[in-house]
Amino acid sequence: MPLGELTPRTAPTRPLRRTASVAVGLALAGALTLSACSSDPNGGSGPTTLADGQRANIVASTDVWGSVAAAVAGDRADVTSIVTDPSADPHSFEASPRDAAAITDADLVVYNGGGYDEFIDDVLAGTPGKRTVDAFALYGTETDLHGDHGHDHTAEIAAAPADATTAPAEPAASEPDSHAGHDHDSGGVNEHVWYDLPTVDAVASQIATELGAIDPANAAAYTANAATFHEQLHAITAITGSIAAGHPQAPVAQSEPIAHYLLVATDLRDETPEDFTKAIEDGNDPPPAAVAATRDLLAAKKVKVLVYNSQTQDKATQSIRETAESAGIPVVEVTETLPEGFDYIQWQTRTAEALAAAMNAAH
Repeated sequence: MPLGELTPRTAPTRPLRRTASVAVGLALAGALTLSACSSDPNGGSGPTTLADGQRANIVASTDVWGSVAAAVAGDRADVTSIVTDPSADPHSFEASPRDAAAITDADLVVYNGGGYDEFIDDVLAGTPGKRTVDAFALYGTETDLHGDHGHDHTAEIAAAPADATTAPAEPAASEPDSHAGHDHDSGGVNEHVWYDLPTVDAVASQIATELGAIDPANAAAYTANAATFHEQLHAITAITGSIAAGHPQAPVAQSEPIAHYLLVATDLRDETPEDFTKAIEDGNDPPPAAVAATRDLLAAKKVKVLVYNSQTQDKATQSIRETAESAGIPVVEVTETLPEGFDYIQWQTRTAEALAAAMNAAH
């Protein structure tokens, strides 16, 4: 079993990225019908405060953010994740009427933002005043986790608002608002922020704040749970920090840049041609020259490790993986949703450990 593989599975067919969401209108209409039977203690669709004994209802766009929400909520709230299928692509996911109703009826919606899970934005557009936690809007929030891996985070957050310390911030006008527009290889903002632990920490803290407002009787418990989660994140940054200390600026390759922030935290240098990773991320065939250059990186052992998205594979990515394995280069698998049986902390710990093992084994 390759380093980093969490659970054996048959590689799914790569879903088509960024297809038009023709079902959104039907989903929203269905949501209105389904939610007509729901009750809002405050009336209307705005933020609610629960009565004593009621449980908060949290909806997350993916099971990644659902796991973070569950860690903060503990046993005092109910968490539902919309995207849980490893073969589903949140970029092009179309909310069903039932999904839209769940989002509409939620006391709190937690999502990635940044164009990653636009189906949430589509539904939220019809429910003004909904309590939300947008992870992408929290990117750049300063926490003490930034000091754990010893690198300069300034370049990464240049596009983020300067004053983003405690509350969700609006993305700056210069920030890309779609998946296709990100500059992954020059330190630009990348929407896969669940691999950026300071952002995840800020999300957990904001979830605790929102739940405390919804359910004041349990506010202290939510804050304590977020503090526990924060300490668990420190255990992961200890691993990424050790990689950064032992292999500063070591060259690596990626099949696509979903683990960009993991490489930033570990101070590893991505040498993959951007034409290759961008095409794969967009669901397109990479230019032949980019494929040849990527294969050369691996065949000639110019990189130490291949970081590989095992959830969205195609002929081009499978080919470079075969090249890496033939050259004896370790392959570390990463994913966009949780492997079965793992929560967020377990998943990211296992991924960081796999990367550390691979870097130590590289020669």
